[in-house]
Amino acid sequence: MRVYNTLTKNKETLKPLKDKLIRMYSCGPTVYDYAHLGHFRAYVFVDTLKRVIKYNKYKLKHVMNITDVGHLTSDADTGEDKMEKGAKREGKTVWEIAEFYTKDFFDAMEKLNVEKADVICKATDHIKEMAEMVQKIIDNGYAYVISDGIYFDTSKLKDYGKLAGFNPEELKAGARVEFNEEKKNPTDFALWKFTAKDQKRQMEWENEFYFKPDDLDLSKIVLYERENPNIKFEKTKTKFKLTVKGFPGWHIECSAMSIKYLGKIFDIHTGGIDHIPVHHTNEIAQSEAALKKESVKIWMHNEFVLVDNQKMSKSLQNFYTMHDILSKGFDPLSLRYLFLTAHYRSKLNFTWESLKAAENAYKSLKEKIAIFDLNGKVRKNIIKEYMKKFIDYINDDLNTPYAISLLWSAIKDDKLNDKEKYEIAIEFDKVFGLKLKDVRKQIPNDIIELAEKRLKARKQKKWKEADELREKINQLGYIIQDTEDGYKIFKA
Repeated sequence: MRVYNTLTKNKETLKPLKDKLIRMYSCGPTVYDYAHLGHFRAYVFVDTLKRVIKYNKYKLKHVMNITDVGHLTSDADTGEDKMEKGAKREGKTVWEIAEFYTKDFFDAMEKLNVEKADVICKATDHIKEMAEMVQKIIDNGYAYVISDGIYFDTSKLKDYGKLAGFNPEELKAGARVEFNEEKKNPTDFALWKFTAKDQKRQMEWENEFYFKPDDLDLSKIVLYERENPNIKFEKTKTKFKLTVKGFPGWHIECSAMSIKYLGKIFDIHTGGIDHIPVHHTNEIAQSEAALKKESVKIWMHNEFVLVDNQKMSKSLQNFYTMHDILSKGFDPLSLRYLFLTAHYRSKLNFTWESLKAAENAYKSLKEKIAIFDLNGKVRKNIIKEYMKKFIDYINDDLNTPYAISLLWSAIKDDKLNDKEKYEIAIEFDKVFGLKLKDVRKQIPNDIIELAEKRLKARKQKKWKEADELREKINQLGYIIQDTEDGYKIFKA
């Protein structure tokens, strides 16, 4: 199994760091609003990756976070906390906002047949671990204090920016993010933010951080203390104690929680391609500063979903949610099918027409599977070549477009009998996750009664009544297909 490593810019053979166990961390949602199709693509990609890992007989431990604090509206560590912003927008507490949108997110994942992570960790449940990691970074000499928080000094890390492939020395102020003049370098980022003197936050914690005398500009610290009642400065025998009310930076959350549940070094870290230049670059920096060694072996990123060739995002207000998909009558698994038809590292331009085409293909696939005659025998030597090609495709950096095409080739192959085609489809679906096995589940009695009533109407040449009954059956989620000796029904 070979996957593309964003860090090395090469496809690499997946070799578990420990026995046959793959340890994987995925950046989860910030639960201040509805997830959109761009987010869904990321989690279908992760789910497909998990399925391929398991298909290759590896064990897997998967951890995903829920960001419910600290994600600010600007990459420059300025602006409003998205959770606090969501609470103001809806007149609720941040805790209510987090609970509502977390539930909505997992409802959408269930509709997309995305398997839950083994460990789901909320940022607000791990404040202690984050504070401890910030202290390690301070102790190792990579942090400094300015008026609004504790920041990471990126100039102290020789290979900062290696994931994104940029040289910090060549980066001009403001080239990547809005530049805060107090920062030592434009790429420096917040490890811990202080609650501003005039700010009222629903989510804040009081924490103590200890600094060596040489790590602080004492005159500035005294000034910060005077100006902000949320900062308390105290000299101890050997160090200086800074007691602050505030909240963790966004990046520290993932570093602290991934290390807690997966260990100091683990196999795979996933996320969207938009995480590369800032979030994941900063994760690498702070993890390596705290641990003094590499923390993640392979970084994997999925590309954007586009709308009119622009990135789908909340900032551009050009996004669609699961509720939009459902309101237009689409099966969420048609969206999963659409995602599988494009490689996870290629951009996908979303249109309602492309989703309709995917739904038609998905329905056609189910229709064919539903009417297969399963009384034949499976000739292992005949289907062996299809199985080999399938493994070759999915093990080549999750080449699902080729694998989907291969399934259709099998469905249309006159050399295969129906039983062989069915076996191939169900085997491939262990990776696709399209619930193809469900199309042959037992049909409810009330649907059969409608079908029998329709058959009777057809025999009596009552075509209008027959068409109305077909439509009613369709609305209940089933499709009826006429045959020479009657009909066949399957779930849509």
